[in-house]
Amino acid sequence: MYALITGASKGIGKAMAEELAARQYNLVLVARSAQELQNLAKELTQKYNINVLYYPADLSVPNVATQIRDWCVDNQLDISILINNAGYGLWGWFEKLTLDEQRNMMQLNMNAVVDITYLLLPILRATTTKTHQPAYIMNVASTAAYQAVPTLSLYAATKAFIVSFTRGLRFELQDTPIAVTCLSPGATDTNFADRAKMGEGLKATAEKYNMLPTEVAKIAINGMFNKEAEIVPGFINALSVKMTYFSPKSLIEKIAAGIYIKHLEK
Repeated sequence: MYALITGASKGIGKAMAEELAARQYNLVLVARSAQELQNLAKELTQKYNINVLYYPADLSVPNVATQIRDWCVDNQLDISILINNAGYGLWGWFEKLTLDEQRNMMQLNMNAVVDITYLLLPILRATTTKTHQPAYIMNVASTAAYQAVPTLSLYAATKAFIVSFTRGLRFELQDTPIAVTCLSPGATDTNFADRAKMGEGLKATAEKYNMLPTEVAKIAINGMFNKEAEIVPGFINALSVKMTYFSPKSLIEKIAAGIYIKHLEK
């Protein structure tokens, strides 16, 4: 059986690929860079003696999910795990970021997750029928999903979509062999800050609370196999999410704005 991971060449996605490889899962790695995927596939194959396939694809391009589904069907892959990890953020004033780059982010963070989940669900169902083993879907959101975040307004909204979508899908599939989990990491030592074009001051602040991708991956995979509904790795991250339920939204958003806008204006 195979685990298919999007955004698998870097950060948390790469760490989750290694975590699953160590547990002897065959892998299908999806990301934009063919060279990075090839290198990772070779490394994991040699290290863990598993089968690692890869499919270079830019999931921000519409209809790419259909191509991935068709490729999986053509290769008769029994996929039992789908991890929707691909995504990125954009930092700045909403009206100053270009509309095209924000649409691109929305396509990757939301539409691609919906498309690939919808298209691969029949494969997951077929795998459970064939193997009589459970299957798993894990969608990666963010702690930013639980409140509005000024200057990360649209990114936070896309991740709120993922949380809501995953909760609904989990309920719909609760009587099936397919378990659905939402992972919401906080600050992690990845290239997120660079991709979001954050300034050095904000990056330095985030680094104080960074978790390692390997830490997040281990917690995430354990939680997924335990069929947990939502996973928020790290005590501080879990506490911050809890606070959003018991504190006024206006206060939480004011605190977030104070952090992000302060660094944006420097």
